[in-house]
This record gives sequence, C-alpha cells and structure tokens, in this order.
Amino acid sequence: MDVSVPWAGRRFTVTQKATLKTDRYLVTGTAPGGSGGRVLAYAERRRFSLNEEVTFFTDASRSQVAFTVREHTLLDPGEGFDVVDADGKPIGAFHERFFTSLVRSTWVLEQPGAPDAVGRERNRFVAVLRRAWDWLPLDLVPFAWPYHFDFGSEGKPVMTVDKKIGLRDRYLVEVTAPGLDPRLAVAQAVALDTYQGR
Repeated sequence: MDVSVPWAGRRFTVTQKATLKTDRYLVTGTAPGGSGGRVLAYAERRRFSLNEEVTFFTDASRSQVAFTVREHTLLDPGEGFDVVDADGKPIGAFHERFFTSLVRSTWVLEQPGAPDAVGRERNRFVAVLRRAWDWLPLDLVPFAWPYHFDFGSEGKPVMTVDKKIGLRDRYLVEVTAPGLDPRLAVAQAVALDTYQGR
C-alpha cells in the first residue's frame, strides 16, 4: 500500500462546509482522544455539476494532489466511483447497492488484492427517519441527527464512519483493517455525505 507518512494514522475527521455553489471538504488526522491533528486533504466540489470528479489536495493552496474520486460513467451514476492517487494509479472503488439502500443504505468498498467490504447504516430506525426527512419540504434544513456506518469483510470489521450531531456535517472515520488504504476510507466517507440517495 503506497501511503505517505501523513496518512499513516487510523482515525480521521471529515468536515463538510456547504455554500451556495460548492461543497468544501477538510480532512484532518484525529488523535485517540478526539483532538484534531494536521490537515491531510482539502477539496471543493461544484454543486449541480455533471462532472462527478472530486480532487483532494494536500491543503487549500491546491498545489499538490492527494487523491481523486471519479465516477465510473456519467450515463449511469449507479455504477460507482474509482479512487486514484496523484499519479492516476488505482487505490480502490466503491458503489451503492441501490435496492438494499431503499430501506437501509448499503455500500460496497473494493480495494485491489483484498475482499470486498460491505457497509450498512448501523441503526435501522435512524435510516428510516432519514428517508422520511427527505420527503418533507425542508430542503434548507439539514438532517442533523447523527448516523453511523459499519463496514466489514468476511466477518471482520474494516472501518466505521460516525456522523457527529450538529448542523455542519462532520464525520469521524476509523480504519480498523490494517490493509485498508486510509485515502479510500476517507473517499468513501465523503461519498456517504455527497452521493448517498442521489
């Protein structure tokens, strides 16, 4: 696994800040006690864009690419997304299981040389409540209640994504499988915020 020193940790915080035209993501390392660490990646995604590609840079100056998330095809959003490194080499991929996700969001995480990991919403009640919220005429009011995803493979935990309570979307990503590339884990967490339920 080609991961530079800054990505050697196993806990990360992804914070999303929405504006009228863009979604901005800041990824920081997270200490075991929950305190923030150094900035690892920064990205901006234009809203209402047909080009579903998000490039993460090592900081807000955008001088060095950390990794990129690319949609498989513009013709079928359900096909999933690829994650590549700064040189365009594949890190992994992920996609949402459409029919299963109608009730409880389910994602499949793929990394070369490793079995697929499947992630589901931990709490069924929150999953149903989140879907009911989407039907209400509350477009400007975000769903602030926390929700959580657990990813596992062959009966073993791989990673977790915990959305923290609050009006700003903030996620704690914890990588539990030693072979999982943290950049792929962070990309999947961003997908839970951005692409879920499209």
